[in-house]
Amino acid sequence: MDEPLTHEHFSPHVGKRFSFEGHHLTLLLRLAELQPRFAAPNAPRVPFTLTFEGPAGDILPPDQYRAVVPDGPVFELYISPIHTPARDHQDYQAVFN
Repeated sequence: MDEPLTHEHFSPHVGKRFSFEGHHLTLLLRLAELQPRFAAPNAPRVPFTLTFEGPAGDILPPDQYRAVVPDGPVFELYISPIHTPARDHQDYQAVFN
């Protein structure tokens, strides 16, 4: 994909599970949220964040991954675990400025 990834690339996949090449976990894309307050003038996209949810206790290490949507596209993204107050799952985030 040559153009910058945007919120619109991910919003149709909210509620779907993503797999990450080289790792056994799949994560549920729970939220694709625009962050317009962080937009720079003339930027190629409005900043956004993706929030994923995975199982508690089995952590996907922070890294650059090829994220695969079943019967859908493949995205290159950096994903990282984030503080998760709930004990029944682990949250992850990918940030696009």
